[in-house]
Amino acid sequence: MTLIEEVAAAITPAIEAAGAYLEEVTLTPAGKRKIMTVIVDGDTNLSLDQVTSISKEVSAIVEVLPVLGDTPFTLEVTSPGVDRPLTNSRHWRKNRGRLINATLHDGQVVAGRIGDATEIDVEIDSVKIAFAAIKKALIEIEFKSLKNEDPAEDEAGE
Repeated sequence: MTLIEEVAAAITPAIEAAGAYLEEVTLTPAGKRKIMTVIVDGDTNLSLDQVTSISKEVSAIVEVLPVLGDTPFTLEVTSPGVDRPLTNSRHWRKNRGRLINATLHDGQVVAGRIGDATEIDVEIDSVKIAFAAIKKALIEIEFKSLKNEDPAEDEAGE
């Protein structure tokens, strides 16, 4: 078992007890110290309070974990950003209704809104696509206009 696998095995029960999932653990050098990044996610967006609570639990575990020895490190516990690829059916269900840009293994690019997702496929604009066919998929960031889009409401509201 690698160091990362041992850390993941040690912290996963605490993360799951908090109602979240462990997405990834990385350990990167940063001078004399290392940075341990723990990415956690949930079925809904995690609040700052939830991430803080999970961070305290994880910190208590990794501080005494024998496999880490005396190596100094900085712990960062975070949730995935919008730039993180969707890699699990759970990610697709959580982001239902969001705009997606997916590249398939055959090179085709599919853009549209996420619909229903099962364990094996997802609807993108009412077209079912098997997860096995998707090479990479990212959420598209959408900005809403501050200006009212219905002129009739503008006249009535002013």
